Amino acid sequence: MPKNKAHKGLLKRIRISKTGKVRHRSANHKHLRSGKGGKRLRQLRKDPYMADADVKRLEKLLFRRLRGRTQPRTALRKSPSPAERRAAKEAAKKGS
Repeated sequence: MPKNKAHKGLLKRIRISKTGKVRHRSANHKHLRSGKGGKRLRQLRKDPYMADADVKRLEKLLFRRLRGRTQPRTALRKSPSPAERRAAKEAAKKGS
């Protein structure tokens, strides 16, 4: 069965942190700035983290779990290191 491919257009527009949070560029900052106040433009300069509901929607496009703000870090499954794998194998041998 073929692998699922992540949405390339989405990957170009977001950055996923190591903890699984999603950063994106805020809208309304590229042009027509003269009508906007200085405070508003300063706030738009920062890359905000995406809200949980939006991140949940992106998971379907990326075919992977993302963390969001309220979700605990333990919700992400981490691949075991080679040392952890060896230890798990030895524990399984001793158990059987």
